Amino acid sequence: MYIERSIDKALLDWKNRSNHKPLLLRGARQVGKSTAVRHLGEQFEHYIEANFEKNAALETLFTSNLKIDEIVSGIGSIYNTPIISGKTLLFLDEVQLCPQAIHNLWFFKEDMPDLHVVAAGSLLELTLKEMPSFGVGRIRSLYLYPLSFDEFLVATGRSMWIDAKRQASPSKPLIQALHEPLTQAFRTFLMTGGMPASVVAWIETKDYLVCQEELQDIADSYYDDFGKYNKKVSSDLLRDVLRSVVMQIGNKFVYSQVEGNYSIYEVKKALTLLCHAGLIYKVQHTAANGLPLGAEINKKFQKYIILDSGILLYLLNMEANGAQEIKQDILTATAADLVNKGSLTEMVAGLELIKYNNTKCRPELFYWVNTDKGTTSEVDYILSRDMKVLPMEVKSGTSGKMKSLRLFMQKKQLTRAIRCSMENFSRLENDGIDIIPLYAISNI
Repeated sequence: MYIERSIDKALLDWKNRSNHKPLLLRGARQVGKSTAVRHLGEQFEHYIEANFEKNAALETLFTSNLKIDEIVSGIGSIYNTPIISGKTLLFLDEVQLCPQAIHNLWFFKEDMPDLHVVAAGSLLELTLKEMPSFGVGRIRSLYLYPLSFDEFLVATGRSMWIDAKRQASPSKPLIQALHEPLTQAFRTFLMTGGMPASVVAWIETKDYLVCQEELQDIADSYYDDFGKYNKKVSSDLLRDVLRSVVMQIGNKFVYSQVEGNYSIYEVKKALTLLCHAGLIYKVQHTAANGLPLGAEINKKFQKYIILDSGILLYLLNMEANGAQEIKQDILTATAADLVNKGSLTEMVAGLELIKYNNTKCRPELFYWVNTDKGTTSEVDYILSRDMKVLPMEVKSGTSGKMKSLRLFMQKKQLTRAIRCSMENFSRLENDGIDIIPLYAISNI
């Protein structure tokens, strides 16, 4: 089954542009890149999926100093499909295996500007980092992530709920009859995660164990890829660092907690590679005295989150003895202890912020911690909205005193903040704090 994705519109817009550039579709393995391109291919008279992993002859075409028209003619012959500008979509998949093909994307724009060319690859980012330049200004990039909660609602046949919650606000809460099922759907989403294979498994079986089997296959494929990342970084180091990220979710990352007696330099290098592969995202500390938030980063304070909640639960081994407890906490209305179980809700809130960002650029996440001696205040996310700093605190249940959030507002002289929780939309008028349900982060 095809799951409708938000990026479909961006891909269709790219197709219909008269001055389109060759396109790089970027994202981690198995987030749905190839499937989205195949769906786009249905809009063309002809479609070619040239996979460098499945057909080694393709690399020869790009490494033989052939002109673009000769390369295109060769691909058309291999796949016995005409390549006609405006009528054919040419998809170069697993393109990271042939850096020369990435380089040649530059010349598609110059020599065959009307031809629609898309390239993607599971470890594309690692290859791009090793290239001094890959056509800035000549190539367009779009970024794809696991499904957002809104996409999950569409996939499960509840798209009308999206319109309803987007029309709601702190001054106009949802009716309770809709708030409660949305809350339950969000708890399901925490369990399944947003990896397409897991979501499809849930739709077809409504069985979390089947979802876990799909997530296990995905996690295994990530581990299998470690040997391809960098010959100078061992698979054991990458595995140990990823395991440490999982155990430190929601907290400042401490290098010394990585098992294996690695140096800080080795751990930092592994973290960088895992970020480039899209398996983890960095959350950086900002002083947040103004915009841009990235102008005041303190590199001594950094968090890391995993790309998907379902993957996190699998890596935590929650499908075994601890599975029943975490499932009960997630799926019941009194889940007040989720933050202490891997900071799952805080992580998912950050992932949602990433997924609803502009698909044309890679977003950054920031948080704030009070660096004054003897203090422990922390705000989960610092956003930039309407050219102003906007703090956002995340709570897993329906309670919380928000001392850190109020302190931050006082220090920065802010009059508006957001608290995300399992509560319905509301507003604390005296504090200037809007309460937004975790299921409605797309409203932000």
